[in-house]
Amino acid sequence: MVKSIEPYIVTDGCGQEAVTFYCEALGARVQSLLTWGEMDPDCPEERKHLLLNAQLDVGGIRLQISDENPDYEYQAGRNVTIALITNSIEEAQMFYRGLTINAKEIFLELQETFWSPAYANLIDQFGVMWQISTEE
Repeated sequence: MVKSIEPYIVTDGCGQEAVTFYCEALGARVQSLLTWGEMDPDCPEERKHLLLNAQLDVGGIRLQISDENPDYEYQAGRNVTIALITNSIEEAQMFYRGLTINAKEIFLELQETFWSPAYANLIDQFGVMWQISTEE
């Protein structure tokens, strides 16, 4: 079952500033915040401050924010994605199959990650960037 469809903002190295901004501007509350350094203490020093993921509550709606992975080039216009959250791997597979039909680009095929048993990141045939994520 789909748990939610959420906005996901990707910043160009200023994720923690964005969290502060949106908390003040929208009255959001930080639910969780994880930096690259907290996730992997052995990561390169220049990445330790980068925001891996923050989850804010804005009036009962989750807003997610992260910094762009430094291995990829930040691209304005691709910095807001739709996060499709499900509680079923089978449903994630179904969404993945559907959204990858004529997809413009698949950044990460549906796979297990340390935060999700089934996660994918892609741009569909209409140029919309999607993150499919399973939360069990």
